[in-house]
Amino acid sequence: MKELDTLIVLAVQFAILSLFAIGGAMAVVPEMHRQAVDVAHWMTERQFADLFAIGQAAPGPNIIIVTLIGFKAAGIPGALTATLAMCGPTCVLTYYVSRTFDKYKGAQWRIVVQAGLVPVSVGLFGAGAFVIARAADVSIVAFAITLATAGIAYWTRFNPLWMFAAAGLFGYLGYV
Repeated sequence: MKELDTLIVLAVQFAILSLFAIGGAMAVVPEMHRQAVDVAHWMTERQFADLFAIGQAAPGPNIIIVTLIGFKAAGIPGALTATLAMCGPTCVLTYYVSRTFDKYKGAQWRIVVQAGLVPVSVGLFGAGAFVIARAADVSIVAFAITLATAGIAYWTRFNPLWMFAAAGLFGYLGYV
């Protein structure tokens, strides 16, 4: 019965989150984190950060984190439930919204809606980055690496992958 309860919670939570994922799954990472770590206690902060890193490193869309959370919560049935709940409602909504948007290409309301969604998407994405950084910064060295990577990525044209490689080396050597 407990597994069925977990699957129902996964289905409901990710179906709701899918409708708020303006700009992609990254937009709702803070709420995923809250649900998985703080509310349902399916994992720890560190495990969430690790699953996020795996989801970002794996080829394919960044929605993979949803599958990983579902798997951690309830195994393969959880992975399937979470993924379908996150993708299903969004696919249906996107189909109908895109048809409406195509019908009203030059309408003023469409231009305003699109312009208004840009800062919402950026803000939600930034909140997701903040939650992941907070969960991953388990030491002062990790925090310094996060700040250095963010600063270099923001103020230079230096490829941040080199900073990620350096951070990986610090982790391998046991500094993080």
